[in-house]
Amino acid sequence: MSTPFQLVIDAKDPELLARFWAAALGYVLEPPPEGFATWDDWRRSIGLSDEYLGIAADSIIDPGGEGPRIWFRADEEARVVKNRLHIDIHVSGGRTVLEGRSVPLATRRERVDAEARRLVDLGATLTVVMSQDGVDAYAVGMKDPEGNEFDIN
Repeated sequence: MSTPFQLVIDAKDPELLARFWAAALGYVLEPPPEGFATWDDWRRSIGLSDEYLGIAADSIIDPGGEGPRIWFRADEEARVVKNRLHIDIHVSGGRTVLEGRSVPLATRRERVDAEARRLVDLGATLTVVMSQDGVDAYAVGMKDPEGNEFDIN
């Protein structure tokens, strides 16, 4: 049996990252718990001080209930080293065999590049194209609006 978990990402601007990653992953902003009009109402109910108020949306969930909850924890410290963990976004279809044939590299490249353009429009930065002649793989490296690395493949 698997163990439930959430992914926690430190963020200078939790709402900015929550909105970016919700759009990137097809997630939605998590609504406040039942019985509370806002997250601030809930935070007050559990006794948190005013310093924890006004954060707005800071967590996202998979609307299908399959992926983990992602919480963007407010943290004013700037990220100063390379991520030790990052997200890979799979949009290319991979080398999966569909109806007896694999998805051609050119098609996978088009899908990855289209997703990279979409995420750049949302505030991401393209950092590297990972491609090599003779290798049947293609990916791009990116950074989210706060500089956290992720890949699209």
